[in-house]
Amino acid sequence: MTPFQKAEAFKAAAKARRNKSDSAENEEESVRDALSLAPKLVYEVIRREGEEEMERPKRSLIWSGIAAGVMISMSVLGEAILRTYLPDTPSRYLIENLGYSLGFLAVIMGRMQLFTENTITTVLPVMVSRSFHTFVCMLRLWGIVLGANVVGAFAAASLFVFTTAISPEVMVAVMELSHHATGMGANQAFWRAIPAGVIVALIVWMLPQADSSKFFLILTFTWLIAAGDFTHIVAGSVEMAVLMLEGDLGFDGAMRGFFLPVLTGNIIGGTVIFALMAWGQVRDELPQVSE
Repeated sequence: MTPFQKAEAFKAAAKARRNKSDSAENEEESVRDALSLAPKLVYEVIRREGEEEMERPKRSLIWSGIAAGVMISMSVLGEAILRTYLPDTPSRYLIENLGYSLGFLAVIMGRMQLFTENTITTVLPVMVSRSFHTFVCMLRLWGIVLGANVVGAFAAASLFVFTTAISPEVMVAVMELSHHATGMGANQAFWRAIPAGVIVALIVWMLPQADSSKFFLILTFTWLIAAGDFTHIVAGSVEMAVLMLEGDLGFDGAMRGFFLPVLTGNIIGGTVIFALMAWGQVRDELPQVSE
């Protein structure tokens, strides 16, 4: 073998070793990517997000919460528009409920403060730290965000009721939806709020892994809330506000018949049920609680 041939053979062998090394590195990277989907890491992502939310300035939380309350009204509006203009067929119900997803898509993908998301994101830090200070911070954030969401819901409802922004035909559908959402009775509203709380918490849990499929994830599971006729405190507050501003629903009936039962059910679904299940499956894998 000539010196030139030996040099070429040496280069080929070195290239083969590099390719093998690159292949091993690519394989290791793929394994790391797969491991990044482990439940304990999803838990940690959401926990850190919850800590960041609790550290945000009060003014930021208020404006973000008001924006979410306003934008969630697109759920009511979208569903009402589809109900108004779709032909009255047996399948219309399933199709019109796609409109319910519009508000959630805007709020969640727009990173606005929605109360039912916080029933899991801010609870996970409390489960880890187990301190009174963290618990108070969680309650503070809950109160600010819920209050801001309701203010935004009433602002959107005022636009529907007191202006001509919504056509009379669509407004009829808005009223129908509002009467249905708030007229099922406190007991039924409470029980139907629990699955909605679980579903929203499930969306939050799956989002870190969703990547490019976030749109369809939110669309599918919020459609399920509407199609299942479950109750959601913020979207339902728009419907409640419409009836209160129209004079069809009094304050006492709104609070005891809708708001408080649905609020309690959403908290139980998102916190007591889903957050505890999420905690249970990772608690022994977290160093700070694995004693």
